Formats: sequence, structure tokens, C-alpha cells
Amino acid sequence: MDKKIKKYQQVLEAILQEEADGKMIPGIEFQVIVDTQHNHFQLIETGWYEKQFIHSVLFHFQIKPNGKIWLLANNTDVMIAEDLVKKGVPASDIVIGFHPENARQFTGFAVA
Repeated sequence: MDKKIKKYQQVLEAILQEEADGKMIPGIEFQVIVDTQHNHFQLIETGWYEKQFIHSVLFHFQIKPNGKIWLLANNTDVMIAEDLVKKGVPASDIVIGFHPENARQFTGFAVA
């Protein structure tokens, strides 16, 4: 299991960094936050856009002890779960955690 979790840590960090590197908005900084001890991975945006301060979570993932990746937030139009599948993560190891449990069966990903 540790090998699988290490692999998923690397995949998540890489995919979030790719997303961060691909975004350019003047005054906004995109930051990848990685906590491998607790297995949380986030991409946030922060900075000033026009006259408004922006600070929001774009993506938040958690790898649970059973090795499943939970997508806890996706505040974009990017189909990030599908991108994980393209990177070699089986759909059966991805849970769309922001959907209610009774709706997850319709996502094409794991229920829990």
C-alpha cells in the first residue's frame, strides 16, 4: 500500500503543478500545497485581481489510508479526475467526495 500511496502522491503533485503552470492571470499567484504527512494536496489562487483580493481553493485532494484518492474540491471546469485516469490512476481508486454518497454511483468513479 505504501508504494501505491507514494505513486499517487507524485501523480497528484505533478498534475497540480501542471495546472498551476498553465494558468496566468496578472496579479494572481497559483500555489501548489502538498502535505505528504496527512496526504492533502491543493492548488490555490491568491493575489489581487483588479481591486479585489482573491484567495480560493481550486483543487483539493486527499489520499485516504486505504489508497483511494478523494477529490474534495474542484472549483474549475477542468475534468481533473479524468486527468488522473490518463496518468494511470484507476477510476476505482478515485472518489468524487463532494458528491453525495448516493450520487457517486453515477460518476463512473469509486463510491467510497
